[in-house]
Amino acid sequence: MSSSLCDTIWLSEKRKNLLLLLMEGPRDIEQVKTSLNVTSKAMMPQIKILKKQGLIFQKGDTYELSEIGILVVGNMLPLLNTLEVIEENKEYWASRDVSAVPQDLFMRLGELGECMVIEPDLNHLFDLPREFTENLTKSGCIMSSLSYYHPLYPSLYSKLSKSEAEVELVLTESVFERLKNESPDELGSLLDSENTTVVVCKESLSIPTIAVTDRFMYLCLFDRQGKYDHRKVMSFDASALLWGRELFTHYKKSARKVTDI
Repeated sequence: MSSSLCDTIWLSEKRKNLLLLLMEGPRDIEQVKTSLNVTSKAMMPQIKILKKQGLIFQKGDTYELSEIGILVVGNMLPLLNTLEVIEENKEYWASRDVSAVPQDLFMRLGELGECMVIEPDLNHLFDLPREFTENLTKSGCIMSSLSYYHPLYPSLYSKLSKSEAEVELVLTESVFERLKNESPDELGSLLDSENTTVVVCKESLSIPTIAVTDRFMYLCLFDRQGKYDHRKVMSFDASALLWGRELFTHYKKSARKVTDI
């Protein structure tokens, strides 16, 4: 039975797409034809197979997922989402050191949704990506962990601390020390701001950068050789924002709050 179900689901793109469509709600044949760009002649044999397997049923003129269908498709989605995330940027994920991502979050990588890899050209290799800075300044809630010092970070986050945005920063000891020594005014602005929280981790963070706002999720990982190669992942999907917040919280919980220099 299970082998037959696997064949039913995975050996036909039409059947798979119909199941995913019906996960959104009941559809009649005209809606199915329009949504999937198919003909009745092509679709009816596939509907018959899905009905025979007990995955869908017909109610009047509409088709719906059965309870078994809901169970099956609900478990299909995480795998399909994961495959989509990896296939869109296969080389990037194959070359990343993902050991710094907790196992439970790594197994939910598909929640990153439609993400893009930002790779700067040689002329802007050491600039902060425009996609990052423009969306950061438009955000109302910002959570960032910084494990390396970038010369543009002090002014950027100091400016954000003076805005209406709620800002949480997780810094490593080394980044905090450089801020004290090289950007004391900006650090003072961060610590004096009522809407900014700064915490410091004694241990080094294994992820170069995490930034999560109410607009986007932004992640930088080392490659498998432990090197930083300036490539970042960015997603605007709601599921990616939730995933990113969990990752940020994972690293934040081992940090101590700082109130003065």
